[in-house]
Amino acid sequence: MESKRQLRIAKLLQRELGIMFQREAKEKFSAAMITVTKVHVTKDLAIARIYLSLFATSDKSTLMQEIIRNSGEMRFNLGRRVKDQLRHIPNLEFYEDDSLDYIENIEQLLQN
Repeated sequence: MESKRQLRIAKLLQRELGIMFQREAKEKFSAAMITVTKVHVTKDLAIARIYLSLFATSDKSTLMQEIIRNSGEMRFNLGRRVKDQLRHIPNLEFYEDDSLDYIENIEQLLQN
């Protein structure tokens, strides 16, 4: 069970990262559409696990590796955006959220 503080910080990070991906994805990540679906923050607020849905890309694994490689720069930019709301910016861990692919696969199986 996440505390209110964890939930509030997760919501803030999700909103700000979503804006960052929306604005910067065209230049950095080859015009892929990236959506932040979930953010979970650990109890000590040191790590934020960010789940991303990737669209309009043929190679999702390469795109995820590129995002992970740029996580330090993204953390720095995130820190500048939320400097008035957070003292410590958590380390960012990115994961692919494949729940939409899973749902699509289930729907195809049910239709057959």
